[in-house]
Amino acid sequence: MELTVGTILEGKVKSITNFGAFISLPENKTGMVHISEVANAYVSDIRQHLTEGQDVKVVIIGNENGKINLSIKRLEPRQQRDGAPRQNGFRNNAPRREGSQHQERPQNRPQRNAPVQPAAPKTADQLFEEKLKAFMTESDSKISSIRQYSDHRTKSRRR
Repeated sequence: MELTVGTILEGKVKSITNFGAFISLPENKTGMVHISEVANAYVSDIRQHLTEGQDVKVVIIGNENGKINLSIKRLEPRQQRDGAPRQNGFRNNAPRREGSQHQERPQNRPQRNAPVQPAAPKTADQLFEEKLKAFMTESDSKISSIRQYSDHRTKSRRR
């Protein structure tokens, strides 16, 4: 059996750690479900969701260098907190609070795909100035770190 990304398998929880659960798969393979891939809700203790020896259905989400990454939550329908339907993946129908930092998008705002005029090409003098400024900044940073190291060494020496 080919263990490729997207393959759905039945497995058994072999062991549980604080960061995830190891799942026994067919052909004596083992994969891991990270704690973030157990449920659609926040999971603080994985042991509230899984027990050793439990049969689980998993989907392969990664298979690199012999490490098989699995998910349980990607097989479950995505539940919403208030049960309200989502539009375009966002909860647009949520009521706005007064003083909320979220603002309505202005209607006269240009589209993201609107054509942008290219900047005027830089002159040779401008390019030189930018390169010189970058060099000076990097140089000052290196000199500063050398001075700190030097000061630290001289202070720690006994005379």
